[in-house]
Amino acid sequence: MEPIEEQRFAELVDDALDGIPAELADRFDNVVVVVEDQDPDEPDLLGVYEGIPLPERHDYGGVLPDRIVIFRLPICAMVRDEAELVEEVRVTVVHELAHHVGIDDNELHALGWD
Repeated sequence: MEPIEEQRFAELVDDALDGIPAELADRFDNVVVVVEDQDPDEPDLLGVYEGIPLPERHDYGGVLPDRIVIFRLPICAMVRDEAELVEEVRVTVVHELAHHVGIDDNELHALGWD
């Protein structure tokens, strides 16, 4: 699919975040989600979590927020239509938020969130 406008993509990310159940969203702490076009070093990367997962935070304080980046161009390139785009954005957002709460790629795979 051709890349959609940055603003529309950001809205899809916001919608995905709004769809997170409140009991799970309440667990997120000191994390920001941003949209970028693509990772300059890994252009096929869909998203990345940068920070200290919640279970590993000890004597935690006075640090910048963790950062989740969702990459617009590779996600748009891998889908055929907007319905698939909405689903892939949702999966990518959930995947990166899972890293924030301490779930690794192996656990995500076992849970079906490839």
